[in-house]
Amino acid sequence: EESSRDEGYINESFLFSMGSGSGAGVDTPKTAQEVAMEFTEEEKEEIRMMKGMSNLYTKLTESIAPNTFGHSEVKRGILLMLLSGVHKTTSEGIRLRGDINVCIVGDPSTAKSQFLKFVHSFLPERCVYTSGK
Repeated sequence: EESSRDEGYINESFLFSMGSGSGAGVDTPKTAQEVAMEFTEEEKEEIRMMKGMSNLYTKLTESIAPNTFGHSEVKRGILLMLLSGVHKTTSEGIRLRGDINVCIVGDPSTAKSQFLKFVHSFLPERCVYTSGK
C-alpha cells in the first residue's frame, strides 16, 4: 500500500487549505501551530508520508488538474501560488500580504479555464475565478 501512495496523486483537500483563515474577510493568517492543531491524525500521517516521498515537488505539480495533460510550468506556478508566500511586517509596522498572484494568458483551447476551475472547485475562498465568457 505504501508504494501505491508513493506513485499516486496527492490529496489537495487539506494541503492547500493551510493558513487560509477562518472565513471571508479574515486577513490575519493562521500560524503553523494553529493549522497543525486542525489536522486529524490521518492527515498528519499522510503529511509525514509525503515528507519521505521521492520527487515530492513533481508529484505535487502533477496533482494540479490531473485530468489536463502537460502544462507543467503552468501547474508549477499554480502550485507555488497555492502554497503562497510569507506574510511580513516591516520595521515601520507595514503589513505585507505575501500572496502570489497568477495570470494565465494564452491561445484559445489551451486549458486556461480548466486550471481556474480546478483550483476554484476545492478552494473558492483563496481565488477569484474570471474568464472572458
